[in-house]
Amino acid sequence: MKLPFALAKRFVAGETLDQAIPKVQQINDKGIKGTLDLLGEDVKDRKTADETVDNYIELLKGINEAGLDSTISIKLTMIGLDIDHQYCKDNLFRLLDVARDQDQFVRIDMEGSKHTQATIDLFKEAFSVYGKHVGIVIQAYLHRTKEDISELAEIGADIRLCKGAYNEPERIALQNMPAIRDAYKEYAKVLFEKTAYPRIATHDDELVNWTKEYTANHNIGKARFEFQMLYGLRQDTMEEFADQGYNARIYVPYGTMWFPYFKRRLTERKENIWFVLSTMFKK
Repeated sequence: MKLPFALAKRFVAGETLDQAIPKVQQINDKGIKGTLDLLGEDVKDRKTADETVDNYIELLKGINEAGLDSTISIKLTMIGLDIDHQYCKDNLFRLLDVARDQDQFVRIDMEGSKHTQATIDLFKEAFSVYGKHVGIVIQAYLHRTKEDISELAEIGADIRLCKGAYNEPERIALQNMPAIRDAYKEYAKVLFEKTAYPRIATHDDELVNWTKEYTANHNIGKARFEFQMLYGLRQDTMEEFADQGYNARIYVPYGTMWFPYFKRRLTERKENIWFVLSTMFKK
């Protein structure tokens, strides 16, 4: 049974780009940047992967045509990572050619741990060619992140640091929230020391307050990093950040393949489940 999109509209801006564009415009009007994320993952056939690359290219063009202050985020499994490394690389470079021509930026999202190494490998190949036009996401809860963050920071990568949203086993990822927070803080320190513009992606007040205090104590200006949060979660906080002079960005997902993303948002916080259930019974 196909679930109604109404269940996901708290977290997903629409099923089409036309539906998502006004949401980004509203965010921009508040002094907040956007990142559009065409939802989907785990593509297994080349036809769909090719169509996805075309859709990503049209997304870049649509952002420019609409005059949005927005970048895009992609998943490599959408463009062939599970099919063939070289094929995925060719698709990624085709997209990045357009991004470079339009002076745009593409964030390579991080997926489940089975894709971590391949994602980092492809990012490094892309970064060596496209530089400032491509970035990556790193998840603080993975045990391997200590080495990954150091290596990527050393080459000057543009890194979005998040806790991690996938259900990973203990041998791969930290399970205890205090430990995840401690790891996040240590990796953020590396980014502030070694990279030009860290992206601090979290809804966690402890991490937000720590970031404010750390940057103030180390004379790191508000213009040298940004806070990131997800669409549908704490926009009032992001508006406060913008008013306080911080750089703020909201990730704005859209598309018909919204269910896996929606499910991850529900499992992250019990408050999210309550919100959806309560709206189901409103007239």
